[in-house]
Amino acid sequence: MRILSLNVWGGMLHAPLIDYLRAVDADVYCLQEVPRAIAARSAWLTYRDGAVELQQRADLYRDIATALPGHDGFFAPAMRGELADGDRPCWQEFGLATFIRQDIAVIGQALDFVHGAFSPHGFGPHPRPRNAHAFRLYDYAADRALTVAQLHGLRTVDGKGDTPERAAQAEALVALIARLHRQDEGLVLCGDFNVLPESKTFKTLARFGLTDLVITRGFTDTRTSLYTKPGRYADYMLVNATVRVADFTVVEAPEVSDHRALLLSVG
Repeated sequence: MRILSLNVWGGMLHAPLIDYLRAVDADVYCLQEVPRAIAARSAWLTYRDGAVELQQRADLYRDIATALPGHDGFFAPAMRGELADGDRPCWQEFGLATFIRQDIAVIGQALDFVHGAFSPHGFGPHPRPRNAHAFRLYDYAADRALTVAQLHGLRTVDGKGDTPERAAQAEALVALIARLHRQDEGLVLCGDFNVLPESKTFKTLARFGLTDLVITRGFTDTRTSLYTKPGRYADYMLVNATVRVADFTVVEAPEVSDHRALLLSVG
């Protein structure tokens, strides 16, 4: 089984992103920063937040679902806000998307917020709401069950250090995973955590026997050349001892976001 985790940056690099997602042929795609605007007239919307102005793909979830017809898609919005669709406002949802190959059975799900609550009337101030989504899967080819969970960790204006909010987020994530995961089965946790390698978050997650593959395998950069700020860690892929890692890499090329993709092959 091949599991990919990627913060897709709102689809800002739309064409190369879609080409890469098709070509990588993963069994499970765990994607963060996925927008969906079903009422949009345009393919692109304008996001404004103070002095920040970005062009964001209007309905990236639909674009990816079209590109992956052999996968079942699951969309989990964390918030909804107004963007500009030409000369008119347009509501857009923003959150997590998971795509699972159709020959893998989904035998359980757990979805909940790990920080805040769903924000339906605007994105609001930082730190904004964050959710996590976990799936218990049955891999027929390997004849075993596996839990795969992802999140997009909360962002604060003062960086990625440990805070009470991040400590509470880690505890909420543990509680969510515990609803689904069986102790004798494999567990994979991935996403854009928005924390540093020394974060206490990893000590909390160690209750499941999880080890991060980015840190322990010597990778020092999960951001692409499109990210120009200091601090090159953001994305992580953790596994428990039951998961047989056949291969793991932090993908350097192609660059399809300001984050690098994480790609795990489970033996």
